[in-house]
Amino acid sequence: MENKEKAIANDYLRSIVMNLPETPGIYQYLDSEGTIIYVGKAKNLKRRVYSYFAKEHESRKTRVLVTRIADIRYIVVNTEEDALLLENNLIKKYRPRYNVLLKDDKSYPSICVSNEYFPRVFKTRKLIRDGSTYFGPYSHVPSMMAMLELIKRLYPLRTCNLALTPENIAAGKFKVCLEYHIKNCKGPCIGAQSHDEYMKSIAEIREILKGNTQSISNALMEEMQKLAEELRFEEAQKVKEKYELIENYRSKSEVVSSVIHNIDVFSIETDESSAYINYLHITNGCVNQAFTFEYKMWVNESKEELLQLGIVEMRERYQSQSKEIIVPFELDMEMNGVTFTVPQRGDKKHLLELSLLNVKQYKVDRLKQAEKLNPEQRSARLMKEIQTQLGLDRLPVHIECFDNSNIQGSDAVAACVVFRKTKPSKKEYRKYNIKTVTGPDDYASMQEVVRRRYTRILEEQGELPDVILTDGGKGQMEVVRQVIEDELHLNIPIVGLAKDNRHRTSEVLFGFPPLTIGIKQGTPLFHLLEQIQDEVHRFAITFHRDKRSKSQVASALDSIKGIGEKRKSDLLRTFKSVARIRKASLQEIAAVIGEAAAINVKEALK
Repeated sequence: MENKEKAIANDYLRSIVMNLPETPGIYQYLDSEGTIIYVGKAKNLKRRVYSYFAKEHESRKTRVLVTRIADIRYIVVNTEEDALLLENNLIKKYRPRYNVLLKDDKSYPSICVSNEYFPRVFKTRKLIRDGSTYFGPYSHVPSMMAMLELIKRLYPLRTCNLALTPENIAAGKFKVCLEYHIKNCKGPCIGAQSHDEYMKSIAEIREILKGNTQSISNALMEEMQKLAEELRFEEAQKVKEKYELIENYRSKSEVVSSVIHNIDVFSIETDESSAYINYLHITNGCVNQAFTFEYKMWVNESKEELLQLGIVEMRERYQSQSKEIIVPFELDMEMNGVTFTVPQRGDKKHLLELSLLNVKQYKVDRLKQAEKLNPEQRSARLMKEIQTQLGLDRLPVHIECFDNSNIQGSDAVAACVVFRKTKPSKKEYRKYNIKTVTGPDDYASMQEVVRRRYTRILEEQGELPDVILTDGGKGQMEVVRQVIEDELHLNIPIVGLAKDNRHRTSEVLFGFPPLTIGIKQGTPLFHLLEQIQDEVHRFAITFHRDKRSKSQVASALDSIKGIGEKRKSDLLRTFKSVARIRKASLQEIAAVIGEAAAINVKEALK
């Protein structure tokens, strides 16, 4: 105990921590101004709070939080579930600086059943506490619109904003509108539809919005059979049409067996700064509610802690009474009368996969939105991914890539392109004429260029790259390694970009001996590496074509007697190309370089 006390330098905080009860509860950290900066829950208050002071935390934010704690308050509760609920309420009330922040600023629409004598059913983004009932919010708007369309086709309800009180209807204050004439409304405004009949439809609509489509479907089937037995076939046909609409909707929305009823499903995905949590509520095998939201993390909370917070938040928001919660991993969490399930197979596993699919898509969408607003964020993420995939000790801010180009060894050239923060730095691109290699030897050409490049950088004390990419497989990597490590004694990571038989980038190689790195094709990271490879190939090919074109021009004119550099320049300046010189008349050429030289040119270019 004495060592524990020494771990907490501040005498005042030490006295609080050492006297904390070892029971469930909530703790609050306050700064020197008395502001609550963090709220947390614990099964064992003393053990949990002491852990903040007893060790050096990896997270910088956690270390900063600890240095700013000036006072500690706590609330003892009976159970861990009470602690969860209280923590959730206090975070929302005080919004402490170092707690996760619920990023729920987007207003998702809900379906409202209004609190009126003849209720209306409509979509809204505003929740008014006037006794109306709200279903949602719906994060997937097309699903909500499909639900409203189903209700509209099943039940002709009023859409007007008239005050349809019994007194106003009895006084004959209203006239029917177009909706009545096209049979989208039965005219309750003029007493053409009774209140009882209307409210029966509203009761059925409420059940549909709750997800209880099975019970409505069964009731319609019974009514249809009864009408048919009474030989009321026209009425039975109308009921049948409603039944088929319900069944059609069920076939599209049902994802599992209808025996799975009243279950909550949660899944979570995280990145460096945020957690994304998806919530599904299942009624009669159908997804009745679906919502994904984001927590902004501050002190590197674990997935378990974040998911616990999300479960409490969503169940409170949706007033869920489900006795079973499906989760992706075991949680050290207890809730009265609730079972936590981590499914391994079957329908429940299918539901968990559906939730994971939604949360991953939401994460991708949020990432794309953020990167549109801040392009630098995408570059930082890609560099971090490269660093993680290759196990580098620093971010690959500066990347260089090499490629060779020749035709059977003639006009052999090479190129180096430079990318900084995942963007091409074209002013730093370099072209190389191969000087020491005879014939088509890509390995020797690569070694010459890499040797020349980095020998010069070392002599000029320039900046070395963080990563070298080679446009080739294991062979190219090895010859580059020989120059970089064996000759120049440099420590620069070397990555190979191998191509398939269709000359497309197929795999990424790293290490010696080289191993395939599992970077999926089609991902942003793979596209970046592919882009660098395509860019160096384009740059090398362009340089090679230019050189070959010049050499062809030079060979055609330089071998002609009496044509020196001046006359060659005059001819090309006048006629632009050898092809045009060949087509020109003797007189036109003579006008530029004289008759004797013109005769030699015409003879040579026949």
